[in-house]
Amino acid sequence: MTGAGRSAPGAPVRWRVVPAPMVDSVPQTSTPASTVVETPTRRSRWRPARADVLAIGVYLALGVLVCLNHWGDIPNRVSAHLPTDHSWFEWLFAHGAYSVGNLENPLFSTRQNAPLGVNMMANTSLLGVTLPLAPLTMLVGPQVMYVLYLGGALAATAGTSYWVLSRHLVRSRAAAFVGGAFLGFAPGVVHHANGQPNFVSNFLLPLIVLRVLRLGEPGRWRRNGILLGLLVAYQIFINEEMLLLTALACLVVVATYAVLRPGAARRQAGTFAAALGTGGGLALLLTAYPIWFQFNGPQSYRGLQGGVFHSWGEDLKAFVTFPRDTLAGDPAVEQTIGVTEQNSWFGWPLVILAVVALLLLIRRSLVARILAVLMVVFTVASLGPTIRFDGVETDIDGPWAYVSEELPLVEMMMPTRLSLIVAATVGILLAVAWEAVSGTGRPPVPAQRSGRPPRFPRRWRRPVGYAAITLALLPLIPRPLPVEAVAPPPQFITAGGWRPYVPEGRTLVPVPIPSNVHGLSTLRWSALTQHAFPVPGGYFIGPNEQGEGIFGAENRPTTRLIYSTMGQNATPDITDAERRQVIEDLRYWQASVVVLGAHPREAVLRDLMTSLLGTPQRVDDVWLWDVRPLVS
Repeated sequence: MTGAGRSAPGAPVRWRVVPAPMVDSVPQTSTPASTVVETPTRRSRWRPARADVLAIGVYLALGVLVCLNHWGDIPNRVSAHLPTDHSWFEWLFAHGAYSVGNLENPLFSTRQNAPLGVNMMANTSLLGVTLPLAPLTMLVGPQVMYVLYLGGALAATAGTSYWVLSRHLVRSRAAAFVGGAFLGFAPGVVHHANGQPNFVSNFLLPLIVLRVLRLGEPGRWRRNGILLGLLVAYQIFINEEMLLLTALACLVVVATYAVLRPGAARRQAGTFAAALGTGGGLALLLTAYPIWFQFNGPQSYRGLQGGVFHSWGEDLKAFVTFPRDTLAGDPAVEQTIGVTEQNSWFGWPLVILAVVALLLLIRRSLVARILAVLMVVFTVASLGPTIRFDGVETDIDGPWAYVSEELPLVEMMMPTRLSLIVAATVGILLAVAWEAVSGTGRPPVPAQRSGRPPRFPRRWRRPVGYAAITLALLPLIPRPLPVEAVAPPPQFITAGGWRPYVPEGRTLVPVPIPSNVHGLSTLRWSALTQHAFPVPGGYFIGPNEQGEGIFGAENRPTTRLIYSTMGQNATPDITDAERRQVIEDLRYWQASVVVLGAHPREAVLRDLMTSLLGTPQRVDDVWLWDVRPLVS
């Protein structure tokens, strides 16, 4: 924001029009498309208006509301929708604290999947968050840090969206508030808050989009390029997938602008290219080693085995269905169309409102035309390889039927998540529509050139418009996310009773061994002790023997035996060959102790491990087998 001098106290606020390439304000024709309105005074720059403070306060309150069920008993509650993902992200906060506290390379961890470790860059690691927050995690623990961050990230995304909208697109703070609230708490975003905070960590994305749209600004290519490069580099350490989706959306926006404003696009092309090259070069310089490590470092992999995500397309009916975690949502709907994720789920009133708003605005607003293209492109792209309706696959091919499952990067993408761009488009459209209804933007096309009165009386425009937007959004107000109780870790773990049994360089083998299926309780042992000891197995993506990505470690014979015993709830007859195999597996894991805590299958697991390793000790509240004499 540039100023035209300090305003005297009590002086009226002056408005200044400044260039902002490829950004068009709210419906207008008489003002050039490459301008936005900003306030120039220093006071408005450093002291937020009361409306800004109120908006941020409401966003924070919504963040608290979404996490309300967690706060009642943080140590003993996890997400009821994705409990294992919840535990993984607790583990990630512990990883950030462990890396900082022990000055270890955060791109890799040996505290899971012993002895091979986990490539953190090749997994969802949230390093851009967990490392800066490491001191706080050390202070309050990963469980409290998880809940604090979850609500804060939702509010922060809404806040940065509000700032960009209010400073660079609309004059009305109310319009920016509505758009920011939807961008931060859209149905798909709230759905991912059920155990996946990486998909609610979108607070940098509005700033990245703004930088892209200003790359063609005359005389500022170096500054804009550097800012974009720094933002992109940081976002890589938060969520690469959302960065990729944002890049695709920006590509469509720039291409659409070039088609609709070819002359302006040609004039800005050189500056845009120079700024983009500067930003891309800086981002690559800052992230070259981490990205190399992601694809070539230890425990890296090439694609996911079987292209498991390729078929996860959005259901057509999902767009008009109310999401589960909202006032109008019904959990039963998940049993039909909720096969994957609720990334759209706008509800039919909002879909109708969006269509009507576009029809009314598209002829007089460049922004509306660009939003319309975005909405159509990404709605179609999210449908996957086969069109589905109401949970049933049709015989109609979707766009992804023509995309190879082996295409680099694309093979890791989930088509349904492209509808998150549609959600972002709807959020911006809500701000533009509210601005048009309020009449605070620049004047629209004159409506009475023919001398005929306007079709819709002006005095009804505001109440009807406000009511339509409000009624479409009220059903989507989020409810507190569902949680479920989880057994607390054994006192033997939390009180440090394990320390005499696990020397440096050896592992603690919890039973059951953590995995993406069975790893909720025992993976948390590692997280809640902030990685005090390494464990075998775990919840991550790593390579199989062919280098393809698989979920968790490849099961060893002992792991399979434990899982099959749990499944049958009966102890099998153990052979001498199986006893020799368990010793071999324990040597491979570099184990020093095997520990069984309270578990629904505790009785059969104790009998199994006794048959394999002999009589256990009862230490505190666990069964313990000291295997150091067996594996030395």
